[in-house]
Amino acid sequence: MAAVPDTVAKLANAGFEVWVEQGAGAAAHFADDAYRQQGAILANGVDRLYEGADVVLKVQAPIDGEVERIPEGAVLVGLLQPARNAELIDALAARKVTALALELLPRISRAQSMDALSSQASLGGYKAVVLGAARLDKIMPMQMTAAGTIPPARVFVLGAGVAGLQAIATARRLGAVVEAYDVRPAVKEEVQSLGARFVELPLGTAEGAGGYAREQSEEHLRRQRELLAEHVASADLVVTTAAVPGRKAPLLVIADMVAGMRPGSVIVDLAADSGGNCELTEAGVERDVGGVTIVGIRDLPRTVPVPASQTYARNLTNLLVYLVKDGELTLDFDDEIVKGCCVTHGGEVLYPEPKASLAATSAGGQP
Repeated sequence: MAAVPDTVAKLANAGFEVWVEQGAGAAAHFADDAYRQQGAILANGVDRLYEGADVVLKVQAPIDGEVERIPEGAVLVGLLQPARNAELIDALAARKVTALALELLPRISRAQSMDALSSQASLGGYKAVVLGAARLDKIMPMQMTAAGTIPPARVFVLGAGVAGLQAIATARRLGAVVEAYDVRPAVKEEVQSLGARFVELPLGTAEGAGGYAREQSEEHLRRQRELLAEHVASADLVVTTAAVPGRKAPLLVIADMVAGMRPGSVIVDLAADSGGNCELTEAGVERDVGGVTIVGIRDLPRTVPVPASQTYARNLTNLLVYLVKDGELTLDFDDEIVKGCCVTHGGEVLYPEPKASLAATSAGGQP
């Protein structure tokens, strides 16, 4: 959900009149009455919901028929995936919608409370390990019993961003022995601080802008896979989290590497939605390949809808409250937060870079 009862109250205090689709929160266990008690108006159907809206808050990008419902000149905020949705971005521009894509927010301290990618990635990293542990044919912690010692499971985490670090922390809390790899050597200390071993490969750094990993050449990836193969083979659970914003996920685990894993082991691929880090991942499918379970569940945070909704709604609310100046919703294109995430405005497509002609312009409207 893009709004929960607590954020409705915060938005109302900032001057917004908040409308919520009737029954929309039921699947995430947020009742209509809870929204009403915080001042929300419940709309019966999406047509009534969109009518006259100044701001539209969504989780995912609009689907067929939704763009036409958004009033011209309104502000749309959500995870819009502009790199994969060129037709949608053109349609929003034609509708003169100001679209803010949360995945493009700059990674600066002022924007941390609005960072939906981080909040959702943390939940995904946690849930990936829990799912993997449930599917393993062994337990995670070491146990000393009268019948002998049961060794701990071995977990290998590929990618040590927000999702990867949470996966490491969760696996360690469950008692596993954890290794982790990332193309950015700068994360080594964070990995070690969580009690995991950082795998170092003689490949150099691959850190890009904003702290994300940059896209790598195929030769670099081939050599990387060769060096990682033995670590994958020795793991009981492999969690892959590597992603490059706006691009296809890097291929880290090929079929031959899966074939080298012990039957009964598990791969949970958090990059399934963007092509997968594992060659054998099928988005939305859990499959068995030679005794290895490969989990490609899409949009893993949605499997924990309560905290996913709470954190995402707070991200949206923090952004909207930040944009309210003197009682009006104002877009200042000199502000790097606005400039970084605005993909359409005034009938123009601004993605991938805002046009210089928009500098110092603003769009105002009553919240």
